[in-house]
Amino acid sequence: MSTAPDRSRSIGFVQRLDDVRRRIDRAAADTSSVRLVAVTKGFGVDAVQMALAAGLTDIGENYADELVDKAQAVAVSAESRAGPNGRPDPVWHFLGAVQRNKVARLAPVVGCWQSISRLEEGRAIARRRPGSMILVQVDVAGLPGRGGCPPDSVPDLVRGLCEQDLDVAGLMAVGPPGPPGDARPGFARVSNLADELDLRIRSMGMTDDLEVALSEGSTMVRLGRALFGERPPRPAPSAQRPDPGDPPDR
Repeated sequence: MSTAPDRSRSIGFVQRLDDVRRRIDRAAADTSSVRLVAVTKGFGVDAVQMALAAGLTDIGENYADELVDKAQAVAVSAESRAGPNGRPDPVWHFLGAVQRNKVARLAPVVGCWQSISRLEEGRAIARRRPGSMILVQVDVAGLPGRGGCPPDSVPDLVRGLCEQDLDVAGLMAVGPPGPPGDARPGFARVSNLADELDLRIRSMGMTDDLEVALSEGSTMVRLGRALFGERPPRPAPSAQRPDPGDPPDR
């Protein structure tokens, strides 16, 4: 089955990407420091191909099985293309809750683990793939089921993870539900923590709160709907059970 997107979808994606870049240009103090992660959760492999064709190499997924399946499909597609001008390889970002029984499958593929909230998760990753890049997820919403480390506990967790064979590169946060402005205090605290801990990456900002996150110092934004449009309905729970701690769609 072909994984290539149809022309109308490609045109729509390019238009949305242009709009996203304008939003980033208006909101970011230094656009060159902002990395854009294209979140393809719920979309087909064609969404990954559109992102890669546009030069977006950072690809985010929330579900372990979906990430591994897409990575395999993209790799097969890359092998089928001859010549030196093929698309770049993706850097896969895992955004979901880290389940240690799935680390073995994910470790050979994932380039950045964005949702580490416990030392045990880091240890499991370090055993399977030493030197992996990780971000510590900070709980700025305080809501049940959201995941993340309480802000007051972040320094101790970062110190513990730095003792493992890992690249502790930064912090990540998911803004609270509600108006985008409600995310500002939490994002500001994450930026301050990153400064205090001398961490280079602040992964903050999704479709609805992109501008607020960038104004508070985000260096990495995670966008799905803003790039690909509304997600198709999810499979019934009997067919696919979401991983715990899945962030909201934005």
